[in-house]
Amino acid sequence: MAQIPNLDNSPLNLKSFREQSQKDLVDILKNIRGKKCLVIDPKLSGSISLIIQTTILRENGAELRHLSAEPVQTDCTKVVYLVRSEFSLMRFICSNIHHDTSQGLQREYYVYFVPRREVVCEKVLEEEKVRNLVTIGEYPLYMVPLDEDVLSFELDLANKECLVDGNTSSLWHIAKAIHKLESSFGVIPYVRAKGKASVRVADILNRMQAEEPVNSSDMVMPEINMLILIDREVDMVTPMCSQLTYEGLLDEFLHINNGAVELDSSIMGVQQEGKKMKVPLNSSDKLFKEIRDLNFEVVVQVLRQKATSMKQDYTEMTTTHQTVSELKDFVKKLNSLPEMTRHINLAQHLSTFTSKHSFQSRLDMEQTLVEAQSYDICYDYIEELIHKQEPLVTVLRLLILFSITNSGLPKKNFDHLRRELLHSYGFEHIAMLNNLEKAGLLKKQESKGNWLTIKRNLQLVTEDTDTTNPSDIAYVFSGYAPLSIRLVQHAVRSGWRPMEETLKLLPGPHSEMKRGGFSSSSSFDTVHGASAAVDRVADGRRSLVLVVFIGGVTFAEISALRFLSAQEAMAYDMIIGTTKIVNGNTLTQTFMEKLG
Repeated sequence: MAQIPNLDNSPLNLKSFREQSQKDLVDILKNIRGKKCLVIDPKLSGSISLIIQTTILRENGAELRHLSAEPVQTDCTKVVYLVRSEFSLMRFICSNIHHDTSQGLQREYYVYFVPRREVVCEKVLEEEKVRNLVTIGEYPLYMVPLDEDVLSFELDLANKECLVDGNTSSLWHIAKAIHKLESSFGVIPYVRAKGKASVRVADILNRMQAEEPVNSSDMVMPEINMLILIDREVDMVTPMCSQLTYEGLLDEFLHINNGAVELDSSIMGVQQEGKKMKVPLNSSDKLFKEIRDLNFEVVVQVLRQKATSMKQDYTEMTTTHQTVSELKDFVKKLNSLPEMTRHINLAQHLSTFTSKHSFQSRLDMEQTLVEAQSYDICYDYIEELIHKQEPLVTVLRLLILFSITNSGLPKKNFDHLRRELLHSYGFEHIAMLNNLEKAGLLKKQESKGNWLTIKRNLQLVTEDTDTTNPSDIAYVFSGYAPLSIRLVQHAVRSGWRPMEETLKLLPGPHSEMKRGGFSSSSSFDTVHGASAAVDRVADGRRSLVLVVFIGGVTFAEISALRFLSAQEAMAYDMIIGTTKIVNGNTLTQTFMEKLG
């Protein structure tokens, strides 16, 4: 099955977008005649694999290598580097070129920056005296379609850079990516933003539209009707909770990377000792598309039903006389057997994690933390985990959840847990704890928290959630409705205005504006009643909302958005844009620097 996702059913023509990215890369290779060695930044190779097949790169004369500190081993006289604009990567390129020069090798060098060149990188090439040997270009890959309704800007560290380092360069990148979408699909008329970074992106987007206007005649209906921007910082509770959808759990335990998981082949029933295999996970797999967004306990039931039904069909085939058309139907069902086998194997493997007592007790504790009613029980539980030296990232996820829902920890408790963490896991983690404090994820309690008010106002906790026939997005966490998606729900239906008091309790400012040829004002009056305009588009097609998460989104939140979009009362489709797909572990790890 193809690693490159099938985009035929996308609510937006993402296929043409991907084809343009393919063409841009092929043009770069064609313009460098003859055989060449394409040296790819390892962090980019996953993104590139979702855009173009390696066979096409080879057909255009490219030998493929990964960039590292080691010299490039190739007979080609032309070396093309495809890299992100990062200081450390320039050092690798310079050492490669210096090595070639010392060996008397004469080569032509090309450096293509993704998505754009940075002055600081060119400075390094100048300082290392290689700038005059290098031809510089850009490969403007600002986003990658991960699936028919998910776009990634591939900015792994955007959250930490904004919250800890004060580096907001990623915000320009996000605005540029959205502006590129607008140049293909028209100016998005309604923009609603919540959070410091989101409001900033909305402003940059307006500035870009003023400086490089997208031709938007009033006669042409834009294809995207609303843009909702949300900072991850606004809701750090959701990613710290364990996801309970099938796709979410696959990411929690096996880590989905560029639309695939890598695991031992024995798990997938292939007996090859010690061999790893990649299993693609996207909507090209029809069974996966059907079950990815379901709560995991329901997935097990669905797979069991399908297997039973197939078994019955097989029994009928062997014991009764079948017509040709019945035979044809049976063969059609057999075609889905590899998909069935794949997901039964994956579900069985996931069950080995979810059936553990430690996982169940962690879920209970997360529920208690979200309820924010039993301080001492939570405190003792986290202290016990530290003493048992449970994985640091597991402890931190619960500690961050504890800190946010209690608006910090009393000074005495805060100092005690901080000291215990450093004693248990090593003093080299002091930089990481400082990062978490700076980001506001771990703090001393200074005032009474407002989590209980937020939880009540947005109805974040629901009793007796039916995971089999859900009526609310809370099914993705078996009883907790993701705060971020509640905000999207309100933003689409009625805008920010009716929920202004609740928004003020959450981090960062908020804004809404009407854009297009006629007006660009951030006053609330211009958007009042905009939801009616968004629900119905003049030409009868469903409205389209682009929801962008700055700092990452979890698979469970994506599932909740798909669930919302499928409800009868909601007359719109959704496309999700994100800096990166994250889970509690990967998000926490971005803050984990070690000293020494």
